[in-house]
Amino acid sequence: MARRSSPPDLPGGGPSGPVSGRVSDGRASRRAGRRLIAAVAALALLAGAADRGRDAWSAWIDATPLPNLSVPTGVEVLARDGSLLRAFAVEDGLWRLAPPRSGVDPQFMAMLIAWEDRRFASHRGVDPRAVLRAAVQAVWNGRAVSGASTLSMQAARLLERGPTKDWRGKIRQARLALALERRIGKDGVLDLYLRLAPYGGNTEGVRAASLMWFGKEPRRLTAAEAALLVALPQSPESRRPDIPARRAAARAARDRVIARAEALGLLTPEAARTAVATPLPTRRHPFPALAPLLADRLRRENPGALSIETTIDPVLQRQAEALAARAVATQGSRMSAALILADHRTGEILAHVGAAAFSDPRAGGFIDMTQALRSPGSTLKPLVYALGFDDGLIHPETLIEDRPAAFGRWQPENFDRRFRGTVTIRQALVESLNIPVVRVAEALGPPRIAAALRRAGAPATTAGGQPGLALVLGGGGVSLEGLVTAYGGLARGGRAVALHARVEPARELAPFVGPVAAWYAGAILAQLPPPGGRAAGRVAYKTGTSYGHRDALAVGYDGRFVAGVWMGRPDGTPVPGAFGGDHAAPLLFDLFDALAARAVPLPPPPGAALTVPNAALPPPLRRFAPPGTLRAPSSAPARSEPLAILFPPDGAEVELTGDRLVVRARGGRGPYTWLIDGRPVAVGVADPTADLPAAPGWGRISVIDADGASTRAGVRLTRPGQG
Repeated sequence: MARRSSPPDLPGGGPSGPVSGRVSDGRASRRAGRRLIAAVAALALLAGAADRGRDAWSAWIDATPLPNLSVPTGVEVLARDGSLLRAFAVEDGLWRLAPPRSGVDPQFMAMLIAWEDRRFASHRGVDPRAVLRAAVQAVWNGRAVSGASTLSMQAARLLERGPTKDWRGKIRQARLALALERRIGKDGVLDLYLRLAPYGGNTEGVRAASLMWFGKEPRRLTAAEAALLVALPQSPESRRPDIPARRAAARAARDRVIARAEALGLLTPEAARTAVATPLPTRRHPFPALAPLLADRLRRENPGALSIETTIDPVLQRQAEALAARAVATQGSRMSAALILADHRTGEILAHVGAAAFSDPRAGGFIDMTQALRSPGSTLKPLVYALGFDDGLIHPETLIEDRPAAFGRWQPENFDRRFRGTVTIRQALVESLNIPVVRVAEALGPPRIAAALRRAGAPATTAGGQPGLALVLGGGGVSLEGLVTAYGGLARGGRAVALHARVEPARELAPFVGPVAAWYAGAILAQLPPPGGRAAGRVAYKTGTSYGHRDALAVGYDGRFVAGVWMGRPDGTPVPGAFGGDHAAPLLFDLFDALAARAVPLPPPPGAALTVPNAALPPPLRRFAPPGTLRAPSSAPARSEPLAILFPPDGAEVELTGDRLVVRARGGRGPYTWLIDGRPVAVGVADPTADLPAAPGWGRISVIDADGASTRAGVRLTRPGQG
């Protein structure tokens, strides 16, 4: 007896294959067959009507109620080059991402259409030829042998989360597919499919799948990768390549797609052989999580934004995270590290590590230590000295006493409990001595120091809200981001730029010291010997260690970059033996070593800088003497009133008529020394009135009398007609 054969496949899109298996009950099989035959017949009718474009059918299609076409996708935080730093799941826990802006690999798109819907470009949502073929095969075999679902119908089903085999659902999907093509067109239908195609578990869409299986965006895929992504949505769980028992099914499905692509000329025989020989992925890749704590903060600060562009350099970010992890690897449990790297010219944050081990809750991986208020240790000392330089109280070569002293009931000591006697300001800062900086801070006044820190972008919190002298030795709270901002201000001549990780214009802060004072501080910091025998002079930096060894810090800058490092335990418990110089400084310089190819040298001294030895300084600057210091008896008459600047008054705006400015003081005792932005411009002036060189812009005018008393005024100088 001759064997009955099936009719040959009619040309059409979509892979052929059984969609329902045999059942033991023949009656049930016949009923199922009749239902499926009725479904494909109805689809044929819809397809024919759509192609003929009859008015009644057209109106019926237009009246199709559409579901919400807005498919939620996870928030994406992007690096400066557009690559993905971190992605977030949508509210229902699904990993679903919008297709990349640059598009999906064209080879994948060609394979997808060749496998799922070869006539996608020509039909209107339902493919009449595929429906006819499926109907003939169903009638001939008494059951459905091949499908007729188009990409548009699949998108409709995915959009509605409808059934795959129910005939009523098929009719509904066909009508919705016709309506979708009219409403959003072919590109819109493809976009829906690329977002919604199932890839197993809680992963949907080709982009999430490509990141999960290959660890890369789907912009450029190999033939083997593209074929696997085409094959998986048909049966995502039974074809998981990371499960050994299902790898054979995954390989067979992938290879069928490759064979179809070769048959249609999409792949050469050689490319097809290479693709078939390519191993399957054996594990799922984690989704990108660079700068995770920063990304999470930006997402909270920008509710509703689906794509957040940042200034983060992905190469530097990976290096920074690796360096931070290495730095704490040998430091014991619960140890963490944080760092910020920025371009101090623009304020752009290039690398941000909020915690060394984001995934380790024992080490406080969920706490962003760049934002935490911690003791700054000695890192505020350069800022205090810069204020003293700016006011004309001190010069780097000014002598100052490092001897036991009491400030009220407080008697600070140096870290090593030793005193050096008479030292220069330069030596005091290089050796991070405590007594000299407290002496200068007392002369400046804690409120003024606190105000300058706010202008520098490093506001400090203190107990009771009132700043005291202990602030300059770390007796307050400052964030690492604030410290990096302030040091960036020193690098920029005393005017910081607010740090930012979003793509936005630079925002300059108010000046807190003048360019000469800022350069003095930086030139001293550049003399500090770097750790590990590196050459000095490349980076101006300062370390700090908080009381009880709870915080180890290092902050520094070169001619372009500024960086800060914190190490410690986020819970604030002490870390015995942790010092800024031993722990944080090596990590800081490892970071600058990674920037060696982009490094910019520190700037030369400004023209107004006074680079002379102590003996050549104006007499009031040779030795520090705070206001009110008792001096040896003098035959000179006593001052009748305190020293003050009569003109220009503090905060005034003065219009220049030339390149000179007449200034006038009252009180004190001559001779007088006048300074502009910390630079002596008139020394030994007998009269309290002086004629000084001046130029438009903001400036700080200071005067020092023969007894060392000083006062200052900040002014803005303009030209006639200038606002």
